[in-house]
Amino acid sequence: MTEKTPPPRARSHEPGRDPARVHWMELFFDLVFVAFVGQLAHGIHGNPGWAEFGAFVLLFFPAWWAWVNIVSVVNLLPGLSSRSLGVAMLAAMAAAGLMAAAAPDAFGGRAWAFSLANAALRVVLLVLWLYHHRQAPSGSPLRIWLYNGGTAALWLIATLLPLYAAVFLWAGAIAVEIAMVLLGARLWPDRGIGGINVEHASERLGLFVVIVLGESIYTVVSELASDWSRGGGLAAGLGFLVVALLGWAFFQYGTGTVSAGLERLQSRADYSGILQTTMFMPFLPVVGVTAMAAAIATSIPAPYEPLPLGARTAVGGGLALFYGTNALVTLRYGQPLRAVLPWALPAVAVAVLLIPLGAVVSAAALLAVAVALLLALTAYTEIRHRRR
Repeated sequence: MTEKTPPPRARSHEPGRDPARVHWMELFFDLVFVAFVGQLAHGIHGNPGWAEFGAFVLLFFPAWWAWVNIVSVVNLLPGLSSRSLGVAMLAAMAAAGLMAAAAPDAFGGRAWAFSLANAALRVVLLVLWLYHHRQAPSGSPLRIWLYNGGTAALWLIATLLPLYAAVFLWAGAIAVEIAMVLLGARLWPDRGIGGINVEHASERLGLFVVIVLGESIYTVVSELASDWSRGGGLAAGLGFLVVALLGWAFFQYGTGTVSAGLERLQSRADYSGILQTTMFMPFLPVVGVTAMAAAIATSIPAPYEPLPLGARTAVGGGLALFYGTNALVTLRYGQPLRAVLPWALPAVAVAVLLIPLGAVVSAAALLAVAVALLLALTAYTEIRHRRR
C-alpha cells in the first residue's frame, strides 16, 4: 500500500502575531536604545552644568520621539505580519544604532550622521504609515507624506549644513511632527490615536522603563568594577537600592495604573489625554532616572565626599521628575487629588531638598537618604493596597 500525500495546506494570510502583545522583534529593536541611553548618560557623569544637561535632553528627545512614533504605528497596525514587522524593526534598529553611535559628538563632527539616522527612521515610519493607509484608506495620504516624508527631507538636508543650521532644522522637523500629531488627534482621532490598543501601549511603555532601569544597573555595576573599594561598594549598593525601589514602584503599581488609566481615557474619548500620557509625559521620568544613574556612578569613586552640584542636582531633580510626573499622569488618568497628594507632595519636596543637603553630607549619606525616602513611599503604598 502506498501512503497518500496529504493535500497542500492553503497559505495563510493571518498576521501571525497577537496585536495586543509586544512581539519579540519589538523587544530586539528596543535593545539599541540601551546603547543610546548609555552613550548619552556618559555626557552627564561628574559635575554636569546647564550646557551638559541641555545637550543631554536635546539629543535624548529625538530618540524618544522616534521610539514613540515606531511604537504608535505598530500599535495601530494589527494586520502587520510578523515578517513585515521584523523587517521594519531591523531597518529602524540600524538607523537607531547609527544615531546612538553619533550621539557623543552629535553637536560636533558627527552631526551629519545623527541627521542621517533620523532621516532614515522617518523613511521607515513613512513606509509603515503608508501601509496603514493602504489597509484602512481614509482621505488623502498627503498628511502622511508631510508628517514623515517632509520631515525626512529636513533631516536629510541637515546632513549637508553646518551645525547651527542643522540644529535649527532638527528642531523644526520635530516641531512639525508634534504639531501634526496634536492637530491629528483633535481633527481625525478615528484615523490614529482613537484606535490605540491599550494592552500593547501599556506593555511597550513598561518595557522601555525596563531598558532605562536596566541601563542604570549596568552603569552602577560598571563603575564599581572600575573603582573596586569598600566605599565604592557601599555607594553602589545604595545606588542599586535606589534603582530597584524605583523599579518596584513602577512594576508593582504603575503598570496596572497605566492600563486602567488608558482604558478610562479611551472610554471617555479623551484623545489628548492618551497622547499626553503615552508620547510626552513619560519622557520626563525616563530623563530623571537616567540622570540619577549618572550621579550614582559619580558617587562610587568618592563615596565619602559631597557630590558636586551637577551630580546632586541629578539625584534630587531625577527623583522629583520621576514622582512629579507620575503624580501628573495619575491625575490625568482621573484619580482624585486627595489620593495623589499624600504621596506626591512629600516625595517631590524631599527629592528637591536632596540638592542642598548634598552639599553638606557625603555622597553615600545622600544616597542613604534617597533610599530612606523610597522605602517610606514603598511602605505607604503597600499599606494602602493592603487596606483595599
